[in-house]
Amino acid sequence: MTKANFGIGVATGTEGLMYPIPYSSAREVVDLSVYAEKLGFHSVWGNDHITTQHYVREEFPGNPPRYYAPLLTLTAIAERTTTLKVCTALLVVPFRNPVVLAKEIATLDQLSGGRLLLGVGLGAYREEFEAEFGDSAHGMIRGEMLNESLTIMDRLFNEENVTFKGKYFDVQNVQCFPKPVQKPFAFYFGGNSANSYDRVAKWGTGWLPALLTPEEVKAGCAALKESCAKVGRDVSEIDIAPQISVCLAKTHEEAIQKWEKSQIYQHSLSLGKSTMKGRDAGNYLDRNLIGSPDEVRARVEQYIEAGVTTFSALIFADSNLEETREHMQFFSEEIISKYGK
Repeated sequence: MTKANFGIGVATGTEGLMYPIPYSSAREVVDLSVYAEKLGFHSVWGNDHITTQHYVREEFPGNPPRYYAPLLTLTAIAERTTTLKVCTALLVVPFRNPVVLAKEIATLDQLSGGRLLLGVGLGAYREEFEAEFGDSAHGMIRGEMLNESLTIMDRLFNEENVTFKGKYFDVQNVQCFPKPVQKPFAFYFGGNSANSYDRVAKWGTGWLPALLTPEEVKAGCAALKESCAKVGRDVSEIDIAPQISVCLAKTHEEAIQKWEKSQIYQHSLSLGKSTMKGRDAGNYLDRNLIGSPDEVRARVEQYIEAGVTTFSALIFADSNLEETREHMQFFSEEIISKYGK
């Protein structure tokens, strides 16, 4: 039987999006991660938001969600665990100066003993980018900013002195020591486009798309193989780690009922204009692990056959932390015990 890794998404920035408000304090995020390690989960993945999205404000007026700094939260988790990978899905690189970010990444990788997996991307909501940069955001192209930032960080992790002048960043004779423990450093990239595949092939150790069907994962792996071949890499070096959600119940009917009442279901519909643009966000049974244990095991096998090596930021469709802990234990007993590495 082919095995895979299983990770969970933790609530660094999911209130109002994937979970109701309130859901989890920063300390509870750390405690839940410790519990995940005990249950056999491979990793925890924190997401990245800096301000409340418009649709969340409309749905929860006067009750703003709590968003925590993901790298700080992962540092606390790393100090309480020993084998658990601490990860981002995704860290929005254009929010940050790449020189400062490189120092923070290297520090966390040192503190965790090389357990940091950094998923990076553009962010699902341009409105957050506009909130941070104001009118200046209208002339900025996030993809170009991401590419410049990655070039700078990659060089800082591999060279003694770095000078770079681009459209957005101008750095002069910068040193970054100590380097990360991992070499090459573990960058993961989201997205499901030619640019995304090229970034994975050039800089990445992992591909971190969101809400793909097994068939879409298989097609993405084929496209990624072509991008890797262009730069002389083997696609087998890449961790195929899609982000999907979980609603595991004793029966199919119970799972469907719970899913359609969950906040994550509403969030997945909202992504139809961003991450899921051009794809049907409503066929959730094909894009997530939803159903009875037998149904979820069958779907896990389909994903593994399509090329998945890590089920990364699994989001459990629950209303509170106690439900999530029970859901995680059920998932560990029924799924990880059979397919986990």
